[in-house]
Amino acid sequence: MSRRRVIQHGIEHYATVLEPEEALEPILAPPVRAAMLEWLTEIWAEAELAGVGIEPRRRALFKGPPGTGKTTLAHHLAARLGLPIAIIHPERIIDSWVGASAQNLGGVFDALEAEDAEPHLLFFDEFESIGGKRHQVRQGADHQHNGMVTTLLQRIERYSGFVVAATNREEDLDPAVWRRFDIQIDVALPEQEERHHILARYLAPYGLPDAELKQLAESFATASPALMRQFCESLKRQLIIGPKIKRNMQKEAVIARILAAVTPHPDFGLPRLWSLKTQDIAIRNMPWPLPLASGLPKEATPAGADDANVVPLGGKGTR
Repeated sequence: MSRRRVIQHGIEHYATVLEPEEALEPILAPPVRAAMLEWLTEIWAEAELAGVGIEPRRRALFKGPPGTGKTTLAHHLAARLGLPIAIIHPERIIDSWVGASAQNLGGVFDALEAEDAEPHLLFFDEFESIGGKRHQVRQGADHQHNGMVTTLLQRIERYSGFVVAATNREEDLDPAVWRRFDIQIDVALPEQEERHHILARYLAPYGLPDAELKQLAESFATASPALMRQFCESLKRQLIIGPKIKRNMQKEAVIARILAAVTPHPDFGLPRLWSLKTQDIAIRNMPWPLPLASGLPKEATPAGADDANVVPLGGKGTR
C-alpha cells in the first residue's frame, strides 16, 4: 500500500513576495493615517504593553472600494516593520480538487512557520473569496469552501505573525473570520487634498501649476487612486508615443483619446471629467504642452515624503 507523499513548498509557491525597499509611500486620508500611526506605535511599544498584560494587535482588515490602495498600504506597513510582504491571491489557493483549497491554505502557514522561514507580513487580497460566509452543504463546492474557511480560522488563530486582509465586500465575510481581526480600517476613496497629491505623484516628471492641479483634482471627485494613475500614465504614453505614430497632439484630441480608452468603475459614480470631457474647466485651463514639474514653482511639485498626508518609510522598524 503506497503512502501519500506530503510536498512542502516555500512561501513563493503560494504568494507574490515583495521586499521592503520596493514599497511606495502611501498618500493617506487623515483618519487612515492616524489609525496606521497608532497601530505602528502599539507594535513598537510591545515591551510596555506586556507590562500591563496585553500584546500588540497583529491582524487587520483593510476594507474599501477596489483601487483605493489597500495593497500599497499593506506593503508600506510591512516595510515600516522591516518585513517582506507575502501577497496571497485567491487563484493561487482555490482549487477544484477535493480538499485541495484547504491544503493549499495550510501550506501557506506551513511555509511561514517553518523553522528556517524568514518572517513575512501575510497579506490576503480579495479576502472574501477565501474567508467568505460558510454555506449549508448542497454541493461539493460548498463543502470545499467550508473546509477552507475552517482551516483559515484554525491556522490564523495560532499564527504569531502579522496578517492583513483586504476586501471590498466585507458583508460577504464569515462572521467568525471577521472576529479574528483586531483592527478594521476603512480605506475609502480619496478626498480633494489626497487627489491633489496623487495626481502630482503620477504626472511626474510632468506637472501642473497649483491652481490647475487643484482643478484637475476636483474633476476626479469619486475616482479611485487606480483610475487617477491610469489617466496620468495614459497621458504620458500619449505624449511619447503619439508623435511617433503621427497622432493629433492637440490637447483636446489627446484627452479625448484617453477618456475613450479609460473607463471608471460603474459602482463609484462618474467623475466630472468623464461627463464634461474636454469641456471641463480643468482641461480648458490645463497648460499645453504639459510642462515639466522641475520648471514649476516649488509648491506645485509632486508631494514628497515630508507631505502631511504621506507616512514616510523611514523610522523605527525599517531595515
